[in-house]
Amino acid sequence: MADRDDVRVLDGAEAKFMPLDLKSVAADGGFEGYASLFDREDLSRDVVMRGAFTESLAQRGARGVRMLFQHDPAQPIGVWDELQEDAKGLYARGRLMADVAKAREVMALMKAGALDGLSIGFKALKAKRQGRSGVRRLEKIDLWEISVVTFPMLPDARVSGFKAQPFAGGVPTARSFERWLTRDAGMTRSEARALMRDGLKGFQALREASLGGCEAQRLAERMRDAARRITGSL
Repeated sequence: MADRDDVRVLDGAEAKFMPLDLKSVAADGGFEGYASLFDREDLSRDVVMRGAFTESLAQRGARGVRMLFQHDPAQPIGVWDELQEDAKGLYARGRLMADVAKAREVMALMKAGALDGLSIGFKALKAKRQGRSGVRRLEKIDLWEISVVTFPMLPDARVSGFKAQPFAGGVPTARSFERWLTRDAGMTRSEARALMRDGLKGFQALREASLGGCEAQRLAERMRDAARRITGSL
């Protein structure tokens, strides 16, 4: 496979560039964003399908996926604390290591907006080419590393900063919490209001009206995790 501007081959692995949707910057180097977005055709005519990372994440865990700079294995710059699939894509939360000189440089560049890309280093284990369109649907991916990079690939996911814990400034208002649930937790407005009004049981009841029980339970577990993250920051 020949190298292209948007896909490179690194020791048998592909590297797919995309902008990092990074929210805000924390003093300790913590940040979060999306390393991949589902159901979006990128510049190399690839589409990552929902569930593509499931097996790889289960096998490696977040700490088994390296955080590199520009796909250089000689330049690890931090650790991933959380990697998980959600309705939007591959969510990534990690920390740049302040004791590493290159990580300090990367942090300064990200704060200045000079670096705003993430790129996944992976091997496609299961993929299908779609008819005449030539679009390749990636159904199963072995994820090796996620790099902070200069040039992004998928225009819809951008770095916007390093992120502290949500609501670190204090208890949120009802309006700001609803906005967080819809914007960051991926809920609809009715789901967010059901959760706020009736708690987890109300949310589950609404979800079970349109989804199977297993899917509703998975979503409930995600919300419990989000609640732990929020309460840990107050």
